[in-house]
Amino acid sequence: MTALVTGSGLTITSTSFPANGNIPSVYTCEGNNTSPALHIGGLPTGTKSLAIIVHDPDAPMAGGFTHWVAWNIAPTGDITENFKGGEQGLNGAGKAGYMGPCPPSGTHHYHFMIYALDTKLKLDKSTNKAGLEKAMDGHILQQGDLIGLYKKVK
Repeated sequence: MTALVTGSGLTITSTSFPANGNIPSVYTCEGNNTSPALHIGGLPTGTKSLAIIVHDPDAPMAGGFTHWVAWNIAPTGDITENFKGGEQGLNGAGKAGYMGPCPPSGTHHYHFMIYALDTKLKLDKSTNKAGLEKAMDGHILQQGDLIGLYKKVK
């Protein structure tokens, strides 16, 4: 099955950090582990739900580390700070919900990937990144990626 991606992508911005800019420590393991506010522009007609994956490809493990997996988010155009809605799947630590950046060394890139879907997904709460990606196959209308950087202060 192939994706239905029909455009160049969604626009994703944050009032919390600029694209390719530093993520403030409040959103990390050195702060409150609070998810940042995100705004999604250009939602395509027919969007029934949104999904998000936050992933660090620089993590020192095969495939990187996933910080957040969520789906069935209402397509309102905004994901609020400290968002707990939608269905929260398992991050790379095997826990539900958002887990802030916490690189062991150096500056890492964090991809806040948003997917506009043509359906709501029926998934178990134990779904991880791979499971969500498989379930979204053939249902992605558009997707976008906002990259933030983080290096531990302490």
